[in-house]
Amino acid sequence: QVQLVEAGGGSVLPVGSLRLSCVISPNTYQKYNMAWFRQAPGKGREGVASIEKNNYINQYPDSIKGRFTLSKDNAKNILYLQMNSLKPEDTAMYYCAASEYPGTISHRSPQSLWTIWGQGTQVTVSS
Repeated sequence: QVQLVEAGGGSVLPVGSLRLSCVISPNTYQKYNMAWFRQAPGKGREGVASIEKNNYINQYPDSIKGRFTLSKDNAKNILYLQMNSLKPEDTAMYYCAASEYPGTISHRSPQSLWTIWGQGTQVTVSS
């Protein structure tokens, strides 16, 4: 059974940085589209970034553009989300997700297409 395990969350001051990681096991990265989502307290879950099986990285939402960077290390089977210049509004539980959807998919696609989810890692940005 495929599992996703996130790590790297924590508490940070505004304008600080964190790097989230997501390990997929077993080693089947090439089969899956991958994405990061987040859910702030009292709000719905929103897509943050995604990369398709062909390694195409979809356009970031304006809320994180220029501050967050998605990358994937196929050799180590790890998906990363580098988060710089963090703001209090970035505070949320961050989730890694995977999908075998054969067509074009992104973090803007219906979340029902993302069928495998990690347990989440908390990011808190506060002074």
